[in-house]
Amino acid sequence: MKKIINPWKGMEGYNCFGCASHNESGAKMEFYEDGDEIVSIWKPRPEYQGWIDTLHGGIQAVLLDEICAWAVLRKLQTTGVTSKMETRYRKPISTKDTHIVLRASIKEVKRNIVIIQAKLYNKDEEVCTEAVCTYFTFSKEKSKDEMHFTHCDVESEEILPLI
Repeated sequence: MKKIINPWKGMEGYNCFGCASHNESGAKMEFYEDGDEIVSIWKPRPEYQGWIDTLHGGIQAVLLDEICAWAVLRKLQTTGVTSKMETRYRKPISTKDTHIVLRASIKEVKRNIVIIQAKLYNKDEEVCTEAVCTYFTFSKEKSKDEMHFTHCDVESEEILPLI
């Protein structure tokens, strides 16, 4: 597994709720490439609860949406926007869990429409939430001009993320 380098890190004005490491109220997600999959290991926090000790469904949707975007960034080397997201909540996630794992992979590409499947696993490796995102991708030119995106690389070293 290799850590994905955030192409916007240090850019003025960049404050993504999902992936900006300096956003105090954000999720501060980091991503890894593992074969065809994009992976994120994330620590639930009490401030993201819905019901007592339960991770809010909206936060789960944010995490799944974000990892789908990173699948597009890394695998297709472009940007875009989510146009549809179908989410299935199967099992609650405790905000007391040591970590959760998200995995996403591209299932289909038709011109500029991409279908991505994502799953959220609890610390016991049980699937708790699933999503299918339909993504509208931008041209390389629009990605560069409007999203300040040129490429998305990985670090050279293989790593085992700390769980």
